[in-house]
Amino acid sequence: MSTGTSTSPARALWPLPLLAGLLPLVATVIAYRLSIQLGLVPECNPFFEGCVSISRAGRDDLPNILFRGLLLPAAVLQSMCWLLCPGWLQTLGAAPDRWQRALPPLGVAAGVFLVLYGTFLGTEGEGYRWMRRYGVAFYFGLTCIGMLVVSDQMRRQVRGGKLERCIAAVLLALCALLPLLGLAHLLLPLWWSEPTASDALENATEWWGGAIFTVFFIVLAWAWRSMGFGLQLHSRGGRQDDPS
Repeated sequence: MSTGTSTSPARALWPLPLLAGLLPLVATVIAYRLSIQLGLVPECNPFFEGCVSISRAGRDDLPNILFRGLLLPAAVLQSMCWLLCPGWLQTLGAAPDRWQRALPPLGVAAGVFLVLYGTFLGTEGEGYRWMRRYGVAFYFGLTCIGMLVVSDQMRRQVRGGKLERCIAAVLLALCALLPLLGLAHLLLPLWWSEPTASDALENATEWWGGAIFTVFFIVLAWAWRSMGFGLQLHSRGGRQDDPS
């Protein structure tokens, strides 16, 4: 008599960060193009002209419905990625530490604030504006912390081939861009103090920040795929007769 254990094939997890990065991008592009067609916002290059914020692009009518319909699932997927990151880092050889333990709650909190932002986008009232404003602020801040933790730990552990080192370098470069973006947001208004220019700068930095987040999750998907990170399920079978 024997007890058997079956192992299912490993299921690749890289589509999770890929979708987590692409869904907000798709939501923003669709909402902005629809808002232009409906005459709700002006047409420009928002990365350089800053004529409209991401929030305004998806604030009204049908664009708002589509924007929220894609953004809210993206918040769940991003939270799932942060939950899985400690396990991935440990497969690289990183020892469990307090920063890895902090990733899941940080990631879930970031997802909650993104849901908060998306849920109240397009609503009226000071309370709703407060929740939108702080929802996106905390989402940006917590996501930045998660990016720094993952990028730093991957850099410390990668000793392998050129591809892995390249991925680690790209992740670190994205993290370096975020504080530079913040400095630009703080310092450039000292030269352009007009309200219109200040608003355009704030809008442009929001677009660039969102783009950096999108690229981070796409590169994370690249890392998970190239390193074969997946989920494998084990099931214990029942007692079997030994034919011998």
